[in-house]
Amino acid sequence: MTIHKEGYKSIAIATLIFAFLNLLSFFFISAKLPWLSWIIFVALLGLLLFIISFFRIPNRTMTFSDNQLICPADGKVVVIEEMTDVEYFHNKRLQVSIFMSPANVHVNRNPVSAQIVYSQYHKGKFLVAWHPKSSTENERHSVVYRKDNTEILVKQIAGAVARRIVNYLQPGMTVRQNDEMGFIKFGSRVDILLPVGTMVNVTLNQDVQGGVTVLATLNP
Repeated sequence: MTIHKEGYKSIAIATLIFAFLNLLSFFFISAKLPWLSWIIFVALLGLLLFIISFFRIPNRTMTFSDNQLICPADGKVVVIEEMTDVEYFHNKRLQVSIFMSPANVHVNRNPVSAQIVYSQYHKGKFLVAWHPKSSTENERHSVVYRKDNTEILVKQIAGAVARRIVNYLQPGMTVRQNDEMGFIKFGSRVDILLPVGTMVNVTLNQDVQGGVTVLATLNP
């Protein structure tokens, strides 16, 4: 396991706060209430370890397939339905949404090897990630992958807690399946918009792993 580069600053700040608060506790509380000082230490240590774990990159055996889409994020499948896209396609698409809790790994990966033809950041609200309107009203970053004659849109969506979306892709880039596309901090959601009729390989409420679980099979 390694730590993602997006976490270096957050972990450094959290470590300094942990040290400062425990020094205050040691000098002003431990002499009279040593048990309270220990409770503070344990609570702060737990919070620090949680923040460190949030930025973890676990060692995994990735799934590679030329005609399949691999899940771009860890989490739970919360939506599989047809919808009308108003951002890029302007027609009906099959939407698969993955909800990422704060406990999930938050690295986002390319679901397919393809060319990037669209990459756009949108300012917005911070509704809870499972809200139906979060796909169109929340802060988000959309990327469109073109593989042969098929285009797939992947949308990173901020939630009520996640307020920083990082995306590394620009139009014109050629990317490799399972390489990093970006990172979302502290819980959020990823939508994948597929052509109608695409065979989906996941089910509602299924727990999935980014870079491992097969999301869908592309039509020939």
